[in-house]
Amino acid sequence: MKLVLTPFLLAVVVLCSIPVWGKSAPRQVEHIRLSGQVYLRLADWAAGRELDVRWVKRDETVQLNGRSARLMLEVDSREAQFNGVEVWLSFPVVQRGGACYVSRLDAETTLYPLLSPPGNRAGVRIKNVCLDPGHGGKDPGYCVGPNQEKQYALLLAQELRQCLARAGFKVSLTRTSDKFVDLPDRPEVARQQAADLFVSVHFNAAEASRSTVRGAQVFCLTPAGASSTNARGEGGGAGWCPGNRNNERNLFLAYEVQSALTRKLGVEDHGVRRARFAVLQDAVMPAILIEAGFMSHPVEGRKIFTAAYRHELAQAIAEGILAYQRRIEPRQSKQNL
Repeated sequence: MKLVLTPFLLAVVVLCSIPVWGKSAPRQVEHIRLSGQVYLRLADWAAGRELDVRWVKRDETVQLNGRSARLMLEVDSREAQFNGVEVWLSFPVVQRGGACYVSRLDAETTLYPLLSPPGNRAGVRIKNVCLDPGHGGKDPGYCVGPNQEKQYALLLAQELRQCLARAGFKVSLTRTSDKFVDLPDRPEVARQQAADLFVSVHFNAAEASRSTVRGAQVFCLTPAGASSTNARGEGGGAGWCPGNRNNERNLFLAYEVQSALTRKLGVEDHGVRRARFAVLQDAVMPAILIEAGFMSHPVEGRKIFTAAYRHELAQAIAEGILAYQRRIEPRQSKQNL
């Protein structure tokens, strides 16, 4: 995605008091305005996070390195990598006058939660998880012959429930049989169950590229003021909704689950993405939607139809949830699946 600037916008480069918060004191950060968005000079922002910045490929790829973080950014692109896992930005990184800039919205809602995961207050634990098997009843989801997405989403959720229960979580489901549940009712079930996390489970499809597209992707809610990265653009608009209260936790939960899926199973990484899915908009707890694989792919689809592979998927997702819990509750003892 390319940004086209008018001469006026090219001239708007101002030193101002946008603070860079971190372990060091607030810094003055150079910023520019592009197409209505505030962009921060990447070198200034990184210095406030104790990150080194260097070009991997001049004018194309820039890398930020810290003690436990490696962030790769592409100029004129929304694609990024954090510690080897693809994470999509809300706006492209841009280069002006030899310097790179990142949108302030991405710095606050994407990069900061990855570098400094939000922690729970003392005594606040993650104990209850609500799983949401996609589709159901009159809504079969994607179909491959007699194989319907709703069936395998429920089977995966049931397998995941067992993994999480063994790890000590209390687990509820929005549906336990082949019945239709309205989308707004699904996060409401989670609220009624006092769930600490909401995890919606789906499988993907790519009809036009059946033989080539496979892998996993995890969605979290799009921040207010940003566009989504899902092709269908569900939800519309760019305003604030209740699920945005948990922007930082949504992003970090999605990252940990995507990381576990790609590293444990070696599946193709389609990244942490943003969408305004109805089940994410109204969730009052951290919430994600998992596309665990492509039923449309001739090889991956056949694996999804097997109990053994769904067990592997469930274990990987559970490991991602446990990794999130350990970072949010650093003093909690490590649990085993």
